[in-house]
Amino acid sequence: MKSLPLGIQTFRDIIEKGQLYVDKTHDVHNLISLKEKYFFLSRPRRFGKSLLISTLEELFKGNKELFKDLWIYEKIEWKKYPVIRLDFSGLTYSEGIDGFKKSLVSEVKNMYKQKGLNIPDESDYKILFKNLIEELSKQDKVVLLIDEYDKPIIEFIDNIEIANEMRNILRNFYGVIKYSDQYLKFCFITGISKFSKVSIFSELNNLRDITLSDKFATICGYTQTELYSYFDEHIKILANHLEIDIDQCKAKIQKWYNGYSWDGKNFVYNPFSILYLFTENEIRNYWFESGSPSLLLKFIKKYHVDIQKIENIELSQQDFSSYEVDNMNMNALLFQTGYLTIKEIKKYPDNDLKQYVLSYPNEEVRNSFNYSIFRNITNDSTVGVFNQIKIVTLLVKNDLDGFFNHLKAVFGSIPSNIIPNQTSTNHEKEYYYHTIFYLILKLIGVNIKCEVSTSKGRIDAVIHTSTHIYIFEFKIGRSPKKAIEQIDRKDYLEMFLDSQKKIVKIGVNFSVAKRNIKECKIVPVN
Repeated sequence: MKSLPLGIQTFRDIIEKGQLYVDKTHDVHNLISLKEKYFFLSRPRRFGKSLLISTLEELFKGNKELFKDLWIYEKIEWKKYPVIRLDFSGLTYSEGIDGFKKSLVSEVKNMYKQKGLNIPDESDYKILFKNLIEELSKQDKVVLLIDEYDKPIIEFIDNIEIANEMRNILRNFYGVIKYSDQYLKFCFITGISKFSKVSIFSELNNLRDITLSDKFATICGYTQTELYSYFDEHIKILANHLEIDIDQCKAKIQKWYNGYSWDGKNFVYNPFSILYLFTENEIRNYWFESGSPSLLLKFIKKYHVDIQKIENIELSQQDFSSYEVDNMNMNALLFQTGYLTIKEIKKYPDNDLKQYVLSYPNEEVRNSFNYSIFRNITNDSTVGVFNQIKIVTLLVKNDLDGFFNHLKAVFGSIPSNIIPNQTSTNHEKEYYYHTIFYLILKLIGVNIKCEVSTSKGRIDAVIHTSTHIYIFEFKIGRSPKKAIEQIDRKDYLEMFLDSQKKIVKIGVNFSVAKRNIKECKIVPVN
């Protein structure tokens, strides 16, 4: 059993150390066989982009023997090209704009040194980059590989002034590519986000974006077939460690780490989480813990993202491109950063339009992201009294008095400076309490749906257990009796009457003065 390349993103190191490499060279072959020569791929952090770049680098350098046991070994004519590989994640950002410019100049000059070229007495990064391409083209046409192209913008995404300046720098830098076409053999650019106003998209109009292409949907990440083939022994070890059978183990891995898709048909596992899973032999939030979503949480507040509607969002194809520093499309941002993924693509043949249905990819992301939001809008003291097992047990047993008593304890632990006050609008108050309620139930794995549409209105929340259907209507400062009357007046029960489960109507009154659930009215339906 080969050792796992944990944290290693260099193709040569993995091969020479005899570590496990999931063969993606068939996808690579499909890519380099296309007639176009300019490509862009967006994928979330820690999803194998750098390893893909490293694989392309060794392939175009003609290092055939590294590929000896891989699919592509006998499939291409091996030839050596001069390769420029630039990784923007390795540059300096702590010193702001000037520090970044110096770091970029230094990086390009270092490439001259690595290639055995004379280093020009020049401090303009654009001129240096242009001359480097032209000098290397004297050997043969140049292969250009750029990793994390958007890092300079993302690093300062919460500072619009600096982010826009970084965007302008990148526009000038990437503008060199367009005017170097005669010298280039192949150009591949990766990043997390697609900023449409950066010049590689506005000037390089022949750049092919393969992010949503079904032909390259599995170029990063592990398919289920690859997981079972390459990690068969690791799955057996994990199953033994968890004291479950192989099928149960596979189902658990799939629930937690599978589900990422860029075409709505092919779904892949997060490679970072899988490698850590089989190293630690413990189901945990590995990918999520590897990077803080604090900036996303800040934007969620800033752009008033409705957490209750974050699952099953529908976007048009244009929405994926409307992503800019000073005009964030939060749904596109959540997709590009890996917190949402494409679960389905709805096609309309009459007008050739597509609608992309987005949702959380898996349990790792759903659970961790909701928990982060919960902590962000409450605090650590609230987390301390949040007994997930207790709450779900009470609900499953239909002990609603105990269920609401525990919820009151959670609400009661939230600091008063966090909860909306008397000056907040009724909409803000309702949204806050509804969101806390929703997050609590989602975190304990309850099947809850909010704002369920009916023919006469929208139900605030519906919870399904194995035995019951609970229909909730929330009010702020109004009797829960009014909530029950609304459920009856708008015939909310009608859509559930065919169910064999017991139905319960629940009216809940939140008090802003008490900052808690004031009273509830529970009405079982005969």
